[in-house]
Amino acid sequence: MRFGLLLSEPTGQDPFAELSEKIASAADDGFDSAWMSHIFGLDALTALAVAGRGHAIELGTAVVPIYPRHPAALAQQAMTVNAALGGRLTLGIGLSHRVVIEDMYGYSFDKPARQMKEYLEVLLPASRGDQVDYTGETVKANIRLGAPGAGFPVLVAALGPRMLKLAGAVADGTALWMTGPKTVADHIAPTINAAAAEAGRERPRIVCSLPVSVTDDPAAARARADEMFEVYGQLPSYRAMLDREGAAGPGDVAIVGDESSVRAQIEQLAEAGVTDFVASVFGDRRRTHEALIGASKA
Repeated sequence: MRFGLLLSEPTGQDPFAELSEKIASAADDGFDSAWMSHIFGLDALTALAVAGRGHAIELGTAVVPIYPRHPAALAQQAMTVNAALGGRLTLGIGLSHRVVIEDMYGYSFDKPARQMKEYLEVLLPASRGDQVDYTGETVKANIRLGAPGAGFPVLVAALGPRMLKLAGAVADGTALWMTGPKTVADHIAPTINAAAAEAGRERPRIVCSLPVSVTDDPAAARARADEMFEVYGQLPSYRAMLDREGAAGPGDVAIVGDESSVRAQIEQLAEAGVTDFVASVFGDRRRTHEALIGASKA
């Protein structure tokens, strides 16, 4: 299993220098990848293009919402970023949530799975530099891109069966959040792997990101995780995964405990089928970071 870090949103006066330092540190410490979320702060792709140049590590988005961008426009942007990063970009995309897409952006969220399927019909060939002639219910395109940086992995944030089957059949894998080992083993891995096999594709990546805190007081850390990540226990897609896991809230799927306990919990994810573990560090950052370095080298 490969190890990565979820980069926290910069807080200083120079966010790009701060991000660059974090990426350099992750690379120097032997992590395989560093990932940036795309919510309401920095544009993840632009930030990685600026801060990620010159660092020998995979850089990914987890994840860019598809609705505000035409798929060809996102393909062009991602190709440009991939060229700037020397071919080290992995593009993670997702639907986001009804409360964001409808209430904030004003788009309809009525047929999200169809939207993603048709979006990929344009995004994937466009990002390879192929001619695209496509007319769907939600997306149309007649275009060929000439940007450098063509050809990079695309992950789809997929949790439900229909989205997992789509991700396995046409994309390079999925990017997960708030999804525990039982759910990965019983639901995520079997569904996406079967879809990939049926489509004649290689086994897809399952990139699983969870909050991690190395501590001698796991009860307090779980309570802190419930507080910090409370919103994710309320969003329907993540709530469904927590319910599958039998988790009351985010704290129940957070990876917390001392060094040996955290390592054992991460190993459980590998056994469940996770190919890439991406840590969202909270609490004692230095101790947790050092423990993750040790686990990644074990």
